Amino acid sequence: MKALHDFVKKFEPDHNNKLAHTTYDAFYTFLFQPPTVTKGGVHIKDGMDLKRLMVHVVLALQLLYVFGTWNIGHQHFVAIGEHTGLLEGFLLKVVYGLIQVLPIFVVTHVVGLGIEFFYAARKGHSVEEGFLVSGALIPLIMPPDIPLVWLAVAIAFAVVLGKEAFGGTGMNIWNVALLARVFIFFAYPTTISGDEVWISGIEKVGTEYFAASYGWAHHAFDWIFSGLGLATFGEGGQAVVDGFTGATPLGIAAKEGWAGVEAVYTEGQIFWGTIPGSIGETSVPLIVIGMIFLMVTRIADYRVIVGGLIGFFVAALMMNAIAPADLGPDTPGVFKFMAIHPLRQLMMGSFLFAITFMATDPVSSADTPTGKWIYGFLIAFIGLIIRVMNPAYPEGWMLSILLMNTFAPLIDHYVYQANAKRRAKRTSAMAKQRDELITRRGDIKVFNGDSDYRPVGNAGTYQ
Repeated sequence: MKALHDFVKKFEPDHNNKLAHTTYDAFYTFLFQPPTVTKGGVHIKDGMDLKRLMVHVVLALQLLYVFGTWNIGHQHFVAIGEHTGLLEGFLLKVVYGLIQVLPIFVVTHVVGLGIEFFYAARKGHSVEEGFLVSGALIPLIMPPDIPLVWLAVAIAFAVVLGKEAFGGTGMNIWNVALLARVFIFFAYPTTISGDEVWISGIEKVGTEYFAASYGWAHHAFDWIFSGLGLATFGEGGQAVVDGFTGATPLGIAAKEGWAGVEAVYTEGQIFWGTIPGSIGETSVPLIVIGMIFLMVTRIADYRVIVGGLIGFFVAALMMNAIAPADLGPDTPGVFKFMAIHPLRQLMMGSFLFAITFMATDPVSSADTPTGKWIYGFLIAFIGLIIRVMNPAYPEGWMLSILLMNTFAPLIDHYVYQANAKRRAKRTSAMAKQRDELITRRGDIKVFNGDSDYRPVGNAGTYQ
């Protein structure tokens, strides 16, 4: 390791070359532990720096990347009626998914890190580490066919106006990844909502859906796959199967309730995540694994997550109580949506992903322990109301988290005020007890451990 360290140090540029030294420092601190950590005669001993903290979050997302890459290909081929089994055409599906995911990942990091490097060089300090997590999250919350140009614009907006304008890492008041998504949602809504964006490579011609041409992938991989006796891409253009719908379970539930969802997807498909949706938000077990990892390593505060789960079930049970007992064909869709069991609501959509990886952002969330409970609770409570009651957008975590990011300082303020009042009240009560004791006359005995204090001479004088 020392030899590698010495080899890397040979390439350290002059400090006067700000851009070059900023770039070098970013890679150096990524490869090696920081030279100074808190050790010795202090009450806090920690070898963790911010980069390594962020790397823990990135590691927790890796299973979602692997699954999401495969699921992109799986959903595409299921739509055209080919390789419908989970393991059929497995390598073909993974390659197809990589062709979609890699450009999104590369554009995200080239644009986001490019802006980070520019601002770091301009300010003359090291590259800030915050984008490690934002850059890992953004691809996972996008649809697989998101136009790369609009993605680049959204990332530039989120990093410049949502982060650097406030001073950089640790100073932003909103979650950067969610800002990128909300920009896409409001600026280019047709690319991130509706029933046609969640399955990659499907285009509508007239009134029919067809698989788009596979282009260079057909020529680059088919001869390799055919030589190995594996399934190939073909030339594309196949018609999708009869009854095809690219709608997510939430999109169906908003109109037809759980009965409509069951007509298209099984509970197993929804639970394991083999359904259309954003790249990394569909698989419940893999998200829970990441959640447990972050809580065990104390990267994510359990108060936000558990508070969110409580708020989710409280809101879901309230809606169940409001929904009519009998649901018929003429029942409005909102009441059918409200009547869905809380556990089924939990499986659908991106709540678990949002409360685990978005709401726990330590910069934009509440700081106080009590504030974290309130913050997580309100995110879930408000988000589920938006999901169910908003007919135009059957999901609510993006909006509820950004809203609570805005009010997190206010939550902490009232928690601080409540703590100060409680302590002042306790101090006042103790002072009152003391004054009553001093002014009391006659023989009294005050127990303080094993010592007895008795009045001597004037009342109020003790030995």
